[in-house]
Amino acid sequence: MSSEELVTLALEKGFANAALVETKDIPFVPGFRICCEDNSCGKFDANYSCPPDCGSPKAMEEKAKSHRYALLLQTMWDIDDAQDNAAIKDAKGKHNRMIAQLIAELQPLSRGIMVGASGCDLCKTCAKVEGQPCRFPAQQFSCMSAYCIYVEKFVEDHGMEYDSGPGIVNFFGMYLFDWI
Repeated sequence: MSSEELVTLALEKGFANAALVETKDIPFVPGFRICCEDNSCGKFDANYSCPPDCGSPKAMEEKAKSHRYALLLQTMWDIDDAQDNAAIKDAKGKHNRMIAQLIAELQPLSRGIMVGASGCDLCKTCAKVEGQPCRFPAQQFSCMSAYCIYVEKFVEDHGMEYDSGPGIVNFFGMYLFDWI
């Protein structure tokens, strides 16, 4: 599958935008780890896919760069109230499921890593909170913040809007892989 076919497939699957990027071109900013440590999403030290369990900023950058390519994916959602946590959570879940479904279709071609919006949401309550091992270690995914990616710069460098204005909420994720 060519890079053009891969982007076309993502768009056909309902993503608003998609771009193929070499992982060496992803802007990593280790200082962004503070965004996770602020715990605005409530998953810091409460989800195996989030800091501190996911790995240091350097380890996360190395994990991403252990793959050659990233398929950058964007979804856009009509949500009038950006403070509507239930609508935001629902849209993030749909966004992450879209990425997982696309990856499942691509898996026969190559193994890769999913990067979602917010931390892993495969379980209603992460096993970490219960003192148990991860239930789905092969499917677990971290978010772009856990990787310390400068998301705004990254997406805008690839022709996507980070902020689409009032009433539109954007989410971003990636599929990290090695084949083209």
